[in-house]
Amino acid sequence: MRLDKFLSHHGVGSRKDVKALVKKKVITVNGNTVTKADMKLNPETDTVMVQDEVIHFEPYVYIMLNKPAGVVSSTQDKDRTVIDIVSGFEHYDLHPVGRLDKDTEGLLILTNDGQFTHDVLSPKKHVNKTYFAKIDGIVSDETVKQFQHGVTLDDGYHTMPGLLTIMNVNCAEQTSEIELIIQEGKFHQVKRMFEAVGMKVTYLKRIKMGNLVLDATLSTGDYKKLSPEEIKCVRN
Repeated sequence: MRLDKFLSHHGVGSRKDVKALVKKKVITVNGNTVTKADMKLNPETDTVMVQDEVIHFEPYVYIMLNKPAGVVSSTQDKDRTVIDIVSGFEHYDLHPVGRLDKDTEGLLILTNDGQFTHDVLSPKKHVNKTYFAKIDGIVSDETVKQFQHGVTLDDGYHTMPGLLTIMNVNCAEQTSEIELIIQEGKFHQVKRMFEAVGMKVTYLKRIKMGNLVLDATLSTGDYKKLSPEEIKCVRN
């Protein structure tokens, strides 16, 4: 890989910025001062330093975002996107791992690792997605059984089984609070599953993917880089 590409990819600056740093003689590779910005290096084995700071090779990045409502889960849109929220990672070509509806909150992962995204989203991989929802309607044990067998959506698609847990029921207000675990991600799936049984989702938040739980310290709109251990949790 070219040095200027490596450094720009890791947020040091544009290729023009790298050339300026080379002229200042503040970049070294394996202890040797760099004289050409386009020199070739092995990012996995060579040690690159800029102003005495080691630039660690990081081909992929994984970000946990506590997505706020009103933001689109897309890379580009006429409205504000989740990519617009995350700053400091512009040198990575980030994309959301799946989508949350515009009015849905909670756990969303952003990455540039396409294989990771495929592994997490494929129903064949059986990665659980856990949601908390407020429901207009009384969720009963019968509803739980219906979800266990999957429900037929408005387009005729029959979903995979969903594990529905009743958290709270308010008979006076005819509302319920639930947790739902599914392994698919069809368009508006959670909302449409409840519509299929005559109820309406009034609030929806994803709280878990695999065994990765939304960090309680992240306020709505906040984000953080995931550790290797946390990344493994998504697939487990």
